[in-house]
Amino acid sequence: MHSVLLVDPNTQASEIMRRMIDWNELGFDIQACANDPRDALTLLRSQRYSIVLLNIKRLQFQGLQLCGQIRQFSRVPIIVVGGDHDFELAKAALTYQVNDYLADPVQPSDLIASLKRMSREFGGRAGIDPQLLATIPWKRRPQASIIDVVKKYVQDELHQSISLKKISDALHFNCAYLGQKFKNEEKMSFNEYLLQQRMEKAKRLLEQTDMRIYEIAGHVGYTEIDWFYKKFKQYTGISANEYRKQALVTA
Repeated sequence: MHSVLLVDPNTQASEIMRRMIDWNELGFDIQACANDPRDALTLLRSQRYSIVLLNIKRLQFQGLQLCGQIRQFSRVPIIVVGGDHDFELAKAALTYQVNDYLADPVQPSDLIASLKRMSREFGGRAGIDPQLLATIPWKRRPQASIIDVVKKYVQDELHQSISLKKISDALHFNCAYLGQKFKNEEKMSFNEYLLQQRMEKAKRLLEQTDMRIYEIAGHVGYTEIDWFYKKFKQYTGISANEYRKQALVTA
């Protein structure tokens, strides 16, 4: 079930939006409502949502500012509800990289179509198990939570093709922001961390198993053996074969 944060200063309008369609049938659930941008930001920083549905008609420039503030730290999809045929408002909203713009009053068919487009987009974000998020106690550790998620994903999927862009898209985070946050907390870039994890695991496999080197390369995410040889030598200063021989001598 995809969670929705509804942002609208009008409580009655929020209730109308709740009753407009069968959200659950479409795979969505309005999990929280915020009456002003400050409450919305607080909720977004403490809880993960799949979509933000924002009534910009009533908030006007406060709503536009909220879109900009969200985009400073998250890539969560934003659906904006605006004035009917309000071209200038729609154009301004698009500069903040909102995902869809619906004219007000919203027609149920338009809202359903927009949510279905979001569902298709979510379906294309393959590669990250949603259950992974549930294993991280991020409410208890808000400052490090997202980095914990990134590192756990790397550990669990080291044999796969991994990129920060892939992870940031799945978590609805701005890739540049997530990369900078990772570097600030880990004192190395994401790519440096990924290489470190791949090479350290390769070293352990060379020391502790009889696996062939091409098998080890596959276990740490390399489909091209020559590229693995090159990266391993750059990282350790010696070839994988030499490393194994030295490990056997010192064992």
